[in-house]
Amino acid sequence: MEHGKGQTDRAGLVAQPARLADLVQYQEGSVVSRMIINKKAGTVTLFAFDEGQGLSEHTTPFDALAHILHGAAEIVIAGTPPRLKAGETVILPANEPHALKALSKFKMLLTMIRS
Repeated sequence: MEHGKGQTDRAGLVAQPARLADLVQYQEGSVVSRMIINKKAGTVTLFAFDEGQGLSEHTTPFDALAHILHGAAEIVIAGTPPRLKAGETVILPANEPHALKALSKFKMLLTMIRS
């Protein structure tokens, strides 16, 4: 579920309790995303990665917080490859190269702060 710039999918979320891991579903051989908030100040996006899927190395001009909701992933940050599992989080610093790979199916909440 890809969303274009400026689009969000807040259906059923505004002023309603929700389980984050239930808001995005796995798709075989794919990475699925659901942008929840898209503001000038930053974005909040849910991701579901099928096992073995990932994102190639890239940089962003903003800090981001990756919080693993389910499963496990390897997130390489400036050459250091921490492995994270459900309940763990890591900061992806601005302008540092990072990449990730799903060690198993995993879901992640990514919060990017623009400043």
